[in-house]
Amino acid sequence: MAANTADFDEFYNATHRRVLHQMYAMTGNLADAQECTQEAYARAWQRWKTVSQASSPEAWIRTVAWRIAASRWRKAKNGVTALVKHGVPDHSPSPDPDHVALVTALKQIPESQRQAIVLHHLVGMSVDDIARETGAPTGTIKARLSRGRAALAQLLTDTGDTAGLPAAGGELS
Repeated sequence: MAANTADFDEFYNATHRRVLHQMYAMTGNLADAQECTQEAYARAWQRWKTVSQASSPEAWIRTVAWRIAASRWRKAKNGVTALVKHGVPDHSPSPDPDHVALVTALKQIPESQRQAIVLHHLVGMSVDDIARETGAPTGTIKARLSRGRAALAQLLTDTGDTAGLPAAGGELS
């Protein structure tokens, strides 16, 4: 793997500026050229064993970068066509204030508690399923749920919003 990394690094260092300049000339936009070029190199890295054996790995990169740029243009053109055909989409309703308060509160509790709360109450997984998925003991998941609920209760009580908050062992609405 170290040899592959060194080979790829050497290839990248030798070619990336040239490919970027070529893509800039082809797209006319430096930011697009940078994004397409980097995406092409990322794809090459994922397939480096095959790409490195190509007759011209640089041509492979250039072709992939160009196809990425063309795909972006096609998507943009299709978006404009849809906008002209269907008009501006209806305005999406604002998020429910209870939902915003809950998400804000969830961001403030530890990640492990947040994960347990979301998987249990929002996804509907059992404690045993969460334990299997996370690799934590069942008792740990129960503790995370309990502590997470207590933390959420405090956070949501502070904001005056307790709608949708489960009682111990209850479900989020």
